[in-house]
Amino acid sequence: MAVRHQLIRRPPQALWAVLREETRYHEWVVGTHSTEPGGGDWPKPGSTLRYTVRLGPKEFEGFTVVRRHDPPRALELEAHSGPLGTARIALDIRPWGDDTLVIMDEHPLRGVGGALHNGALDALLQLRHRRMLGRLARVVEESAPDRSGEPVDV
Repeated sequence: MAVRHQLIRRPPQALWAVLREETRYHEWVVGTHSTEPGGGDWPKPGSTLRYTVRLGPKEFEGFTVVRRHDPPRALELEAHSGPLGTARIALDIRPWGDDTLVIMDEHPLRGVGGALHNGALDALLQLRHRRMLGRLARVVEESAPDRSGEPVDV
């Protein structure tokens, strides 16, 4: 399993404001070129978002399903990436003083990713998560005013 954490210098409700907007996932999910609403009432269980990944001239489409929605504590997703299979992405969200601690846990479930899952893949996921959680923190911190009520340029 690839587990990583990030402190976001905003309260949990600021993080949830970003997580509730399915069109913003491409802003912080590494490798995703665009996202758009799928079906259902995002982010309630069973709802989906569609995403596009570009690798050079190639474009791949996938979708993500909400498996668990437990605000303000947790959001669990299952990403479907066609022939690569599916992956579980769990966000454990904890108040941390005036800030938010996010713990991300991702692991392949089915398909090629699940069959080839090993320590080397987890190491690559760790690198991706470092970048992804940093981007998420930046998006949340830029989207929400600081505690003084003033927008912050990060």
